[in-house]
Parts: sequence; structure tokens; C-alpha cells
Amino acid sequence: MGKVDKIVPIAENKEAKVKYEILETYEAGIVLKGSEVKSLRNKGTVSFKDSFVRIEKGEAWLYNLYIAPYKHATIDNPDPLRKRKLLLHKREILRLAGKVQEKGLTIIPLKLYWKNNKVKLLIALVKGKKLYDRRRELKEKAMKRELEREFKGKIHL
Repeated sequence: MGKVDKIVPIAENKEAKVKYEILETYEAGIVLKGSEVKSLRNKGTVSFKDSFVRIEKGEAWLYNLYIAPYKHATIDNPDPLRKRKLLLHKREILRLAGKVQEKGLTIIPLKLYWKNNKVKLLIALVKGKKLYDRRRELKEKAMKRELEREFKGKIHL
């Protein structure tokens, strides 16, 4: 029997699925300070607003992920928006760096979660959706909802 991974969600970037077309996903470890981990354990606020991943000198860095400061921390409370190092395999970093060179591709965080008592981040290589794509998606969703409503009314004869 294989080891079962216990995954507990912390926060999810719901806006990402609306604004971007997800091409590939990767699971990355994230380097955090002790007070940040305590804040996450205490269900501290996490915000993905304007957060992104950048590859610099062969390392992956996460920018603008807000983790609320731990209120019981002493003097060493880090900046809630500081850049944080992501832990990925070298070949994954090289692949992502190559893909980001392509026009219109970027890397964003999708989900922050606990996996076997370690904080993990699901990152995605994405392409921005055009405004007309988003409009079409909303229109299709509305039509689907309308159809379901009509069928629901006819089943109860």
C-alpha cells in the first residue's frame, strides 16, 4: 500500500480561472518564516491579489502573495508581501523559464495548501484570456443555466 497524501486547503485563487487559460500546473514547496507558518495554521488571511511567479537566476520567486502577520509574533514579523522562494526541480524551473519567454505566457499561484504538514503551492503556466473570450464564457454559462431551468420546469409534469 502506498502512502496517502493528506491535503488540507488553505486558500485558492478563484480569480485565476476567470482571467486566465491554464496550460500546465506544478506543485512547489514554498520557503516561509516560522511566524508565517503559524499565521497559516491559525487561519490567517491569504490574498493572491496581483501575485505572480518570476524566474530569476535559475530560481523561482513568488511576488505579492499576502500572508497576514502572526499577531503573537515578537520582533521578527516579516513583511506580509515579501518575495518568497519556491522550491521546484531544476528541470521544472528551466521548462517554465523557457515557456515564459514565449509571448503572452506567465506563471501565477492557484492554490495554497497543507500536504503532509508542509505548505505547498500549486502554480500554473497561464495565458491571459481576452475580454471577448470572457464575455463568450459568461454568455455560454447563462445559456446553460437557462436551458437547465427550462428542463427542470418540464420534468415536474
